[in-house]
Amino acid sequence: MKRRAFITLLGGAAVAWPLAARAQQPGRPIIGFLGSSSSGADNAFIEHLRRGLGDAGFVEGHNLVVEYRWAEGRYDRLPALAAELVRRPVAVLVAGGITAAVAAKAATATIPIVFYTGGDPVKLGLVGSLNKPDGNATGAVYLGKQLVAKQFELMHDLMPKAHAIAFLVNPRNAATDDETNEMGMAASALGQKLLVVRAVSADDLAGAFATIVRERAGALILQGDPLISSRQGRLAVLSARHGIPAVSPLRDYPAAGGLMSYGASSAEAVRLVGVYSGRILKGERPADLPVQQGTKVELVINLGTAKTLGVEIPPTLLARADEVIE
Repeated sequence: MKRRAFITLLGGAAVAWPLAARAQQPGRPIIGFLGSSSSGADNAFIEHLRRGLGDAGFVEGHNLVVEYRWAEGRYDRLPALAAELVRRPVAVLVAGGITAAVAAKAATATIPIVFYTGGDPVKLGLVGSLNKPDGNATGAVYLGKQLVAKQFELMHDLMPKAHAIAFLVNPRNAATDDETNEMGMAASALGQKLLVVRAVSADDLAGAFATIVRERAGALILQGDPLISSRQGRLAVLSARHGIPAVSPLRDYPAAGGLMSYGASSAEAVRLVGVYSGRILKGERPADLPVQQGTKVELVINLGTAKTLGVEIPPTLLARADEVIE
């Protein structure tokens, strides 16, 4: 660490978080990454994170060490994994997802946290406000809860005669209650029945589809939860097997053979998480870095899957699509 940067850190002794940097290897600070899913499922996230770190001048394996901890979809493991990274200790703790961010915040009030989430970080106590985080956490927020009503409207327009529309969620996700409430309000506004189906492990997915079929739901919306998001291929197969058209917030779903995705574009927001992490390593404080908000939304449609399911995609919807998979 350069002398000037070291003096800067000492000058901020009134704020406890920079002191964690003293435990780092000379010239090679350590970042801890806390992920709710698995390494394979978060490959794209890590790629964009590394790009942002590179923009800030840090390259993993060269002048930076990254310690990865994965919950493998088991949210109950997150507190222990976060505590393990805090004991390491790391200079910055990156949290992928709202539930991981909540666990990180509970684990430390001193080590800086940079999160990426679709939940409301103010409501969940991660920051005081978006413009002035006022604590040891900041990050990037993508459109998550704000889009669930639009996803419901999309499936309602596509399947207007559906007896009900199902919403597959992980009840252990910290954003589930808010998203379910938003979905419920959208259903009430359209006079449509909403069926909330829950899954807390991969073993629950087949049973969830059995419930959807039994309750005669004619369409399905997938929550952007790591457990669910990391199994887009399996969900596409289950959807096709049961003839249930579904929409996911992730473009990986139609790419894997699902019908459609409608959700936030995450690449730039995750890159910013890397940039913020690098800036903090150079001496900036999370409290001085406003939470960034992504605004770009993507619609992807798999036309081949629509034909297989017997779903007619309106020309107006096709015209709105950012990508159509033949």
